[in-house]
This record gives sequence, C-alpha cells and structure tokens, in this order.
Amino acid sequence: MSDKIPMTREGYLKLTDDLARMKRVDRQKATHDVAEARGHGDISENAEYDAAKERQAFVEGRIREVERRLAHAQIIDTDKLPDDRVVFGSRVRLSEINTGDEVAYRLVGEDEADVKAGLISVTSPLGQALIGRELNDTVEVRTPGGLREYEILEIGLNR
Repeated sequence: MSDKIPMTREGYLKLTDDLARMKRVDRQKATHDVAEARGHGDISENAEYDAAKERQAFVEGRIREVERRLAHAQIIDTDKLPDDRVVFGSRVRLSEINTGDEVAYRLVGEDEADVKAGLISVTSPLGQALIGRELNDTVEVRTPGGLREYEILEIGLNR
C-alpha cells in the first residue's frame, strides 16, 4: 500500500468527525462497560466482562486505524483537476451497453466509498477501469456477475 491515502476534503472531514466520536463516545462507553462488568464479580468466569473487553479492544484498534489513515491522508483538491477525463473526484454518468441502464458515481477514496450513495472507490474494479478515460469511451469491467461494458456519457467534477 502507498504511504499516501487519497481522499476528498469531505471524506477527510467525515473521518475526522468519526474519530472524534469514537474517542468521545465509543471509548467512554467501552470503558464504562468494562468497569460495570468487572463489578459483577469473578472476572475469570464472566462472559459479560470478556465481551466488554473485546469491544474495548475493537474500539481502540479502530481508533488507531483511523488515526493512521488520517496521518497518511492526501486531500485531493478537485477544483484543480481536469474535467475532460475521469480522475479522482470525478462524477461520471455511465450507460451499461447491454441493458441501457444508466448509473452515476463519484470516484472517491476507499474510506469514503458507499455504492448506495453513488460513491465508488478509485481502487474498485470499476474505479480503476474509469481512471484516465474520456467522454464516450467504453470500459469493460469484470464483476462477480460477469463482464460488463459501460459507455461514459458525462464527466464532471464537484465544483
């Protein structure tokens, strides 16, 4: 993995907010749950204590991972990127060749990806196939359901 992790400004701010919530809320709740479970008696046979400790370890691990990702974040300013080809941050409208179905996506970093919200990672198969392509280009993408072909109908940036 590269040292730098590309993300949009919005993605960076969301991850920063998530980290603050984890430190302020999730960490406090996990600590409280461990203390409460410890108060129930012998911890050597206390399943509630074991579960609370596991949850606490998960929260701490997630905090470390998000801190690492933020430390390596490379915020891409989409205002300075070209809009004549697909690049990180581009919004694209595609037509599936076989069905004519249209879809629209924005290419974002891995932490921001949410297909239901129309955000796909640049490292996804479709994201990789689209990078560098131009209007009216056709791209082929191998998916679990088979090979799919898309035509790029529109390229734009979030300006």
